Amino acid sequence: MTDAETGADTGAEQATIAITGASGLVGTALRETLEGSGAPLRVLAVSRSRGPDTVVWSPRRGELDAAALRGVDAVVNLAGERIGPGRWTEERKRRIRESRIEGTRLLVKAFAELPRPPKVLVQASAVGYYGDTGDRWVDEESPRGEGFLASVVEDWEAASTPAEAMGVRVVRLRFGHVLGKGGLLDAMRTPTKLGLGGRLGSGRQFWSFIGIVDLVSIILLALEDADLRGVVNAVAPEPVRNAEFTERFAKVLHRPAWLPAPELGLRLLFGKQQAQEMLLWGQRVRPGVLLERGFEYAWPTLDDALSAVEGDRIALPLARAAALKVA
Repeated sequence: MTDAETGADTGAEQATIAITGASGLVGTALRETLEGSGAPLRVLAVSRSRGPDTVVWSPRRGELDAAALRGVDAVVNLAGERIGPGRWTEERKRRIRESRIEGTRLLVKAFAELPRPPKVLVQASAVGYYGDTGDRWVDEESPRGEGFLASVVEDWEAASTPAEAMGVRVVRLRFGHVLGKGGLLDAMRTPTKLGLGGRLGSGRQFWSFIGIVDLVSIILLALEDADLRGVVNAVAPEPVRNAEFTERFAKVLHRPAWLPAPELGLRLLFGKQQAQEMLLWGQRVRPGVLLERGFEYAWPTLDDALSAVEGDRIALPLARAAALKVA
């Protein structure tokens, strides 16, 4: 995970970037990129645990020391209870919702207590906002869909709105399925190796995805582009149907993908709502804002992403981070 030409300017003024969810799949990759770039950056983890370069918070208890964010130039908010794999009990759904919404509100409340709020808040979001789109393309201008996840995402994004009144530039990145070392591919790997990695239900539902290298680059773009604000679909330009996704992943692992998971079985295993929204519904999402800006993907296709991850060829965008200037 190296980039030989970092181009770091050691004489530049140090910028401070705080990251919530810094130990997750995306947060870990982002932190490794920033810290490995050689750029004059200070990275703070906003975490429930104490440690060096750590800001302690507890969204559940509404606790965050605003003074610890003094001088922070940017915040990347990635925190939130995992959507899967556990069953969605009412308590689990409450945690999924509150971890995102209350955590974001807590951050924005802390901004109001600072003499100078951060320049930019990069807010994680999700393509679940669009509900089930079938074969219909959606983009950043499309309306909210139906379902629990769509309502969570709507409120999650809304929780960051008060920051804009403080002069903070807010970029809301709607993630697709993130492909990297961890997350979705880890959950799929064992059953696929056992020959159980067939399509889910009909397999016709679209899966919009984003490779971890491209997602980190998109976050860096959000940090540095002063004209970028509002919703950005953080997805690759070519979503695929679930049947195609599972077939290609099995091929990379040199396994067959012949045993499908029937819709009825998924409903019995996870419950109707969770099975629908997580597994049987899909979103065919166009990254309109990124395409208009000419964003260059490292992994534009599913084959690019799967071969890089499974071949352990994840080259984080260190050169881009080395040149980062938070705007």
